[in-house]
Parts: sequence; C-alpha cells; structure tokens
Amino acid sequence: MLELFLRLERFTSRIALIAAVVMLVVSVSLGFYQVLTRFVFDAPSTWSEVMSRSAMIWCVFLGAAACFRGGYMMAVEVIYKLVPARALVWLELLVALCCLIVLTILVYFGTLMAMRVSAQTLSGMGISIAWVYAAIPIGAAFSVLAVLARIAAQISRREPIGPAEAEALPEHQHDTPIAPTGQARNDTMPSTAKTSAVSAPTGLTGRTRS
Repeated sequence: MLELFLRLERFTSRIALIAAVVMLVVSVSLGFYQVLTRFVFDAPSTWSEVMSRSAMIWCVFLGAAACFRGGYMMAVEVIYKLVPARALVWLELLVALCCLIVLTILVYFGTLMAMRVSAQTLSGMGISIAWVYAAIPIGAAFSVLAVLARIAAQISRREPIGPAEAEALPEHQHDTPIAPTGQARNDTMPSTAKTSAVSAPTGLTGRTRS
C-alpha cells in the first residue's frame, strides 16, 4: 500500500514539475515578447504582461511540490546537529505537521478565493481571474502529497532523515589528519636521501676535505 502511494506521488510530483518548467518558459518568453513590443516595435502588448505574471504564479506553486518532496526547502541545519540521531524522526514529523497545516489552509482558503473571484476577468483578456488563483489550491494539494510521501519514506527507512544533501555542509570530507608541510616532505623523502643528509658534515657546501 505504501509503495503504491509513493508511486502515485512520484507521478504527481513529476507532472507538477514538468508543468512548472513549462510555465517558467512561457513566462520568460512572454516577458521577452513584451520588451520587444514596447521598446522595439513601439506598440506595447496589452496581454503579455498579465499572462507572464500569471504563468510565474503557476510556476511557483507547482514547483513547490518538487521542493517539498526533495527536501530542498530552507532548513535550520543547526537544529539537526543539536538533536540526537534517534530523535530526528520526531523532528521531521514536527516539521511535516507544520507544513501540512499551512498547506491545508492554502488549499481551503485558496479554493474559496478562486470561487469568489470567478466573475472577474484578467485585464486585457476575457479569461476569468479564477484560473490564476487556482494555482494556490492546486499547487498546495500537490505539495501535501509530496510532504506525506517524504515523511512516509523517512519513517519506513526508504530515505535518509534530515535536510537534503545539497544543503548539508561537507564536514566529513577531510576527516584524515593532514601532516604539516615540513613533516610531509621528510616522510616522502627517499631513504637514501635521508641517509646522505644525516651522514654529510654540516659545514660542507659540496666540497670534500682532502
């Protein structure tokens, strides 16, 4: 049952991420088109700016699901270092609970807001503004699934507990002690060179006494 839920969440998060990328491309393209029409052709477009802003809103709320699932949201890493390893799962449960509360509020009130403004239209276009506000509940719903899947995978030991590896500090990459420069050179010096350096008189500069 858990594996089926994780597969469903992977599918929904992938769909949300692909849609977010598409919306980002649309937003950037329309912004470039707006600049061309305004400063090059001297005939500003009346709809591209509104659509670019709307696409960016969809991009943010849809992309949040992938960030929640991968653990790429901002994390106070010092808390993970202070909490014992056995209590990390409880910390993750607390974080997931807080996220779920906020996301549930966004789903509920985002839906009410989209329904309330359904009679209004975007400026310069005949499209209802509810399609823009719908990004709030839809994106939050994708994020709810992502948070549930992440905490379920951590509890079942399918994934490591803690922030994403990309955000973790590389503390354990240089655990082996590094010898001082002079000591390292002496240790790597060949044995014959060491013997000649010890046996040679101190005051000689390369000449031998007759």
